[in-house]
Amino acid sequence: MTVVKHDPQPTLADLIDTISERALFARLETVRLISIAKTGHYASGFSCAEILATLYYGVMRLRRGEPDWPERDRFLFGKGHAAATLYPLLADWGFFDPAELDEYTRLGNAFGDHPDMTRIPGIDFSSGSLGHALSTGTGIALGTRMKGYDSNVFVLLGDGELHEGQIWEAALGAAHHRVSNLIAIVDRNDHSLDGRIDTVTGIEPLEDKWRAFGWQAHRVDGHDVAALLGLLRQVVADTTRTSPVVIIADTVKGKGISYMEAEFGWHLGWLAEQDERNAIDELRRNR
Repeated sequence: MTVVKHDPQPTLADLIDTISERALFARLETVRLISIAKTGHYASGFSCAEILATLYYGVMRLRRGEPDWPERDRFLFGKGHAAATLYPLLADWGFFDPAELDEYTRLGNAFGDHPDMTRIPGIDFSSGSLGHALSTGTGIALGTRMKGYDSNVFVLLGDGELHEGQIWEAALGAAHHRVSNLIAIVDRNDHSLDGRIDTVTGIEPLEDKWRAFGWQAHRVDGHDVAALLGLLRQVVADTTRTSPVVIIADTVKGKGISYMEAEFGWHLGWLAEQDERNAIDELRRNR
């Protein structure tokens, strides 16, 4: 008789460690890709690295190497200017050859500063102009439901993106149609290109506002992998819910690099060679 040995299922602690490692990987790859482009959005990507890693390695239903699997969960990146932090995770899932990222932003390369769903496997929405992702996500969630799939649709929004009126039109529509398979996450890092969010236009109290629009609302530390994983899995497992869900994830823009966390001006930039080495060292130490 042949005994077939199965690898043990990873423990929760192992999964949390894997997600944390993938978040570090995403940050390090962001530094590498921006070094190729000579400009990019470090800080915006760093604030949502744990959110992306938790979704892709602990929550979303995906098939490795099959970016077009019809019954997959979908992800829409409202703050698409931080795509350099997402691309490495898609490559890690086998959706395309990681070597394609070596020519990031070069002429003819599919990978630019914003994601293009017509050219990049694994991208479900071409984002760039802020405010459109939640409307599109609502439509996709309704479409998957009409086809009989039990797929969830996750939409990651920047907190500055909530200044866009279309977000709130979509919020009304999603609640009206009871799009319960729609899960929005707000990257609440308190900064936009124009300055601190609440200085430009105040958006708090966010949970109360979303609830007033008919959504179930939660709040969490967006860098606490265990808390993020637990909350997202709890939301996904709730099959009795009849409304869409929003998670306000409190984050730090530039998380992992001390001066990026402290200085507003790092929305867009480029690290010189020695600064890049120092940044990589600090990211590894913080991990």
